[in-house]
Amino acid sequence: MTNPEMIEPARRRGRGALSNASGRFDLARSAVDDGWDMPEERLAFQTQVSTEQARSLISYNRSPDLPFDRSINPYRGCEHGCVYCFARPSHAWLGLSPGLDFETRLIARPNAPEVLARELSAKRYKVAPIAIGTNTDPYQPIDRDHGIMRACLEVLAAFQHPVAIVTKGTLIERDIDILAPMAAKGLARVGMSLTTLDPDLSRRMEPRAPAPLRRLATIRKLAEAGIPVRAMIAPVVPGLTDPELEALLAAGAEAGATSASWIMLRLPREVSQLWQDWLAEHVPHRAAKVMARLREMHGGRDYDPSWGHRMRGEGLFAKLTQRRFEAAVTRMGLDRQHPPLRCDLFVIPTRPGDQLSLFG
Repeated sequence: MTNPEMIEPARRRGRGALSNASGRFDLARSAVDDGWDMPEERLAFQTQVSTEQARSLISYNRSPDLPFDRSINPYRGCEHGCVYCFARPSHAWLGLSPGLDFETRLIARPNAPEVLARELSAKRYKVAPIAIGTNTDPYQPIDRDHGIMRACLEVLAAFQHPVAIVTKGTLIERDIDILAPMAAKGLARVGMSLTTLDPDLSRRMEPRAPAPLRRLATIRKLAEAGIPVRAMIAPVVPGLTDPELEALLAAGAEAGATSASWIMLRLPREVSQLWQDWLAEHVPHRAAKVMARLREMHGGRDYDPSWGHRMRGEGLFAKLTQRRFEAAVTRMGLDRQHPPLRCDLFVIPTRPGDQLSLFG
């Protein structure tokens, strides 16, 4: 069943979501005839960026599914427009739609670097790697103008704080001058998300993210600079992109990635309807197969958020995908374990006016 609130194609051209339905915390939205019987031009959805002053920045989690316990997000929403993005429901907390609002009504947090420095300087702070890009991409196109991600990296470099970055954005190449020295000290690594090698499918599924070959070129540049890169095959879409698993891993390895991971497609909350709308429009002949596979792995549901289950699913298909992945990474040399990011170099930098230590 498709969403009755679909937006006409001309207004959502170049976007991932097909609708802008209300989020679960928002008042219901619907178009209403005002009775004037006058033609009215309905404009295309344009990217709008507002700002907020962050009160805090570091978010903590206790999920056993995640290899980190803290993260930061310089932006809310993501212009890449990946229709499958599991972070879309976070926009509902802002009273915005997880649909087109998520990729067009973005929020920048310009004071993020200052707040980050303050939190890292707190006496109670205990060092552990910070993850960036786990909710929305820090290297989405708007960072070219706002530069918040680079400023946050400058803070982390000054504190010699470990960082793990996840991105699809080739804008990360701009910050190699910061990341390479950090990586040389064991303080930085990057995960580059790869979903498909088919440029047409990528353009439709993640319309404003860099093309597949361009992402592979970024892996190469990062690797040549000495920055460890993980090829993240995420999400694996059963019945659509899963046949590419080995080819994606091979392409990542050839570009210079030294490790790999995978995550099955996740459809939390509003994402399920957005995804099914997309399937019906773009690959209707595969829609039933894709959803049947997903439901097989989630006990008949579109998605099961249980810890230990949500990232991979369960059942025969999930097990076969894991076996294919393990065989491929072993064959391609992507199964190596990197040493943990270093936490012993952390130091609070001296600021103008600070009293110097007599024994420093």
